[in-house]
Amino acid sequence: MKKTLVALALTGVLMGVTAGAQAQSSVTIYGTLDAGMSRRTDTDVTAVGKRDNNKLGFRGVEDLGNGLKALFQLEIRYEPDTGVIENTVRPLFQGQSRVGLQGDFGTLRLGRGLTAFQETSTAFEPWSGMPAVAGYQTDLQVAGYTSDPMSVAGNSLNRFSNAVFYNTPVFANIFQLNVTVASREANNNPVIIGRGTTTAPQFPANSMAAKYPYSVSATATQGPFAAYAAYERNAVATKLWSVGASFKPINDLKLMATYQHQDQDYSLPINPVTKAWMIGANYNIGLGLVRAGIGRKTPDNALNVPTIAKTKQFSLGYDYNLSPRTYVYVDGTRRKATATTTFNFYSVGIHHNF
Repeated sequence: MKKTLVALALTGVLMGVTAGAQAQSSVTIYGTLDAGMSRRTDTDVTAVGKRDNNKLGFRGVEDLGNGLKALFQLEIRYEPDTGVIENTVRPLFQGQSRVGLQGDFGTLRLGRGLTAFQETSTAFEPWSGMPAVAGYQTDLQVAGYTSDPMSVAGNSLNRFSNAVFYNTPVFANIFQLNVTVASREANNNPVIIGRGTTTAPQFPANSMAAKYPYSVSATATQGPFAAYAAYERNAVATKLWSVGASFKPINDLKLMATYQHQDQDYSLPINPVTKAWMIGANYNIGLGLVRAGIGRKTPDNALNVPTIAKTKQFSLGYDYNLSPRTYVYVDGTRRKATATTTFNFYSVGIHHNF
């Protein structure tokens, strides 16, 4: 009888420890599957494409006690029409590869991920940073700027590798500061001529960064109003500053606008400045969401010299929710992409979160 009681007691203790361990840590598997048909009038090609990045992710949190947590996140990107990894020159965990700690001091992570500016600005764009042709964040909302010019050609343009990421707590439930600092490691960059020549490029292949890349953003949210300001410098000393704001006059309507200023003076001998602006809106109607935006990107002298590209874009999209995790969408865009090229873009597709 005593042995039975001891066995039952030990079983209870072990079950309690196991339950406690399960409550203290968790790993979540998540992802996105997005595919559709698209057509561009300047190419006369209809193809299977995507509006959003397709990803498979792993996110983990472990409670270390006293308000301290360990966390990690890994994201693989893939192409739904072929099943291959997104762009074979990109790393396996192209989307994100970070580990860190979170506590009363804020969140500190190390690895690869969106810069402070790139991550902040997506909340102020009508397609929420999705890389669809209809969206604005990957070109106009960053004034054509790239956060990572010194990685291998074809890599993503909005992330830092070999970096430290820090987010402060949200002060007074209003303000937050976000900082990203990367190393000067050579990341297999292609030849960048810049202010050099073909025989003596400013940045030879696999060269060390000219400066330490860093990115800073500050956000403020108060009721229906939100705003941000950001500054970033990449590895070839290109500088960008950006401001944006959003306002919700009613719960179902979100208005937003941003302005960007890019300065490539360190690497371009002439006309180094590019400016851009974007105005957009999201409007919920029942189970649907209307997305709309208009924007323009203007390099130096584009207003006076016809041969310099000045980009203009108007986009309209609609999502219809079939469930909390699945929606169908349609997008339409008219874009003046260069001084001589204007095209229309149309797409329909389905988006599923898991």
